[in-house]
Amino acid sequence: MAQKSIRCFVAVDLPTAMRDQIAAMQNEIDVIGVKLVDPNLIHLTLKFLGDVPLNKVDVVEEALQKIEVPAFSAQVKGIGVFPGRSIRVIWIGALGQFAELHQQVDDALSPLGFERDNRKFSAHATIARVKRPNSEINQILASRLLPMKKVDLGDFLVDRFLLKKSTLTPQGPIYDDIATFNLRFA
Repeated sequence: MAQKSIRCFVAVDLPTAMRDQIAAMQNEIDVIGVKLVDPNLIHLTLKFLGDVPLNKVDVVEEALQKIEVPAFSAQVKGIGVFPGRSIRVIWIGALGQFAELHQQVDDALSPLGFERDNRKFSAHATIARVKRPNSEINQILASRLLPMKKVDLGDFLVDRFLLKKSTLTPQGPIYDDIATFNLRFA
């Protein structure tokens, strides 16, 4: 049976050096019940699109090409969790013009039928997920994350964003770049 849609999202990739630093941090939280995100797959999601019909992918690309955000410097720092009490996701934060870029992605794609994000955008990269949250794992993670709370991985230039395909497999997701969109220099 022919594939009729592909699972897509819009993202900014982190530099390899930062992914290596994150991998080192992940070693500290590698406990039973925690699923680490493959460092090579860590990214900042701007918008998850879900299943996009194949005949609509080109239209999505055209809409994203019209985005006009200048390239900007971003800082990757701070570690946190979602939600607060019962940890399900561990993330590292990012500062920069991500909210503006997210807003323009939302504006470009909403006329195509993609729902607008209702929550305030918070730029972050997921580094781990907790399979079955419980108080024991929460305590272990809280103590191991505390020294990393103010981690600062430095700055990088955000000069592009990507439309990515996500294929879910039993071994984990596989991401493929569909299109790259360069940001203009001021």
